[in-house]
Amino acid sequence: MKYNNIVQAEFINRPNRFIAECKIGNEDVVVHVKNTGRCKELLNINAKVFLEYFPETARKTKYDLISVYKGERLINMDSQVPNKVVYEALKNNKNILCIEKPLTFIKMEQKYKQSRFDIYAESGNDKIFIEVKGVTLEENNIAMFPDAPTERGIKHIYELVDAYENGYMSYIIFVIQMEKVSYFTPNYKTHEEFGKALQYASSKGIKILAYDCIVEKDSIILNNKVDIKL
Repeated sequence: MKYNNIVQAEFINRPNRFIAECKIGNEDVVVHVKNTGRCKELLNINAKVFLEYFPETARKTKYDLISVYKGERLINMDSQVPNKVVYEALKNNKNILCIEKPLTFIKMEQKYKQSRFDIYAESGNDKIFIEVKGVTLEENNIAMFPDAPTERGIKHIYELVDAYENGYMSYIIFVIQMEKVSYFTPNYKTHEEFGKALQYASSKGIKILAYDCIVEKDSIILNNKVDIKL
């Protein structure tokens, strides 16, 4: 996944979930934040960030906030990109699902009962639902999700279990939007019920996977499988 027209900036402030104030050189700019999560551990004053610039646009802001340095680690915080990098990996025949037969069909988003799952795929006679979760929270080199309570996330988990019981292969893939973490674990402190729902899903046969990413200032690519501790 590539971005265009990337510029370096300095984070100043986040007045609300959707916008931030940054400084490019001596110029103050208002940017769109493509992540409505809290991200308090990332967006610290004077943090080095990268923005995507849209010069020809009727948008209210001409910049999107894409990534931020946390210490020496660059973290992509674009909440729209995890689905795209998983889809891109599948289209490029990367066997991230660890299945024997190649995929014969892939599409973004598919409705199932009261949910809309991120990716639908087919492999031979197997029909597959994939729910993707982007992970930006890291503490002591451990990646965690969620960074805020997510009732919607729990709903999707139970709908995946229902789909599995009705003959679909079902996956949850956590896309860790950074590189070289030790392992992934649910963030029980923030939302214990989400962690319990993951444990339940795993016990029912849902495949739970985590991958880190190679993050550059203008790109993000799905990388290596990461250990999971439920």
